[in-house]
Amino acid sequence: MAPALLFPLQPAHPDVVVPFGELVRSGLAGRLWLGQSVMAESHQTIAYLAGRGIKVASGLGVTLMPLRHPLEAAAQARSLAVLTGRPVVAGYGAATAELVKALRGAPYDRPATAAADYARALRAILDGEIPPTSREAYAAGGGGLPPMRHAPVEVGLGVLRPGMARKAGAVADVAITWMTPPAYVRDTLMPALAEGAAHRGAPPRVAAVVHVALADAGRDPRRLAEAGAGHHLRAPHYTDMLRRAGVSADPADPRAGAAALVEAGVYVYGTAQEVAERLRGYREAGVEEIVLNPAGVMRTEGYKAALADAEQILDAMAGADD
Repeated sequence: MAPALLFPLQPAHPDVVVPFGELVRSGLAGRLWLGQSVMAESHQTIAYLAGRGIKVASGLGVTLMPLRHPLEAAAQARSLAVLTGRPVVAGYGAATAELVKALRGAPYDRPATAAADYARALRAILDGEIPPTSREAYAAGGGGLPPMRHAPVEVGLGVLRPGMARKAGAVADVAITWMTPPAYVRDTLMPALAEGAAHRGAPPRVAAVVHVALADAGRDPRRLAEAGAGHHLRAPHYTDMLRRAGVSADPADPRAGAAALVEAGVYVYGTAQEVAERLRGYREAGVEEIVLNPAGVMRTEGYKAALADAEQILDAMAGADD
């Protein structure tokens, strides 16, 4: 599968995403990914691009379960498949306990189980079935949707640690990782995904979101890593994953965590050819879809610089595959 491209910020207007969509449409990248946004909402941004003639495969990686009932999530995802005529990955995550409590009145008792229930319901609705009842992931009850023809929709779950990987292995079409070292994907997540999928045969494919930036005079990769990943480096579940993977990370010290990302090569920094070569490690670990995340450059130098980096890296990856 071709590498993909993430627009990593919450856009104030979908126009800023247009050049990223055009780069994907050029064929260098196979899919445009967006995360959760409460500014220009991600589904609507992709629909806006389609209205402008930029009809590309898309991925939502990840949006947050407590914001949508699975019935609404299914309707939104397949609407994008209809509007674009291209495949969609509807990726979801459980969100933080604080946000879940604010939206539902109480956090999930078992977030991984709730995520699996949500993905199972979403898949059932997309397949024209009535979803199973779950009081953990969403309000009990609900029905299906009327049938319609549309491009394929895959159900994805955000995966960082083995427990979630086992749950995703049982129900998801795609496991979406973020900031996970390739050796950790190979040695920890892949076996857990396979264990979870034992009853269904093949485990979900893996899409890995990877921070990237090109080396340039005046750029400090540690500063870029902190700008792009600082929010996640303050989150206990991300730093726990990194420590399991052998990367020193403490939510109380995101600056040191950023330096550790660079040192470990999890923040992939170098010439375009060097970045392409280092990303090969994800392919060798079993990752099917590598998603380039230029957040550090975008936050420090703007959209154009981030897009230029992404285009050069994608060119180098295409050349390496020839």
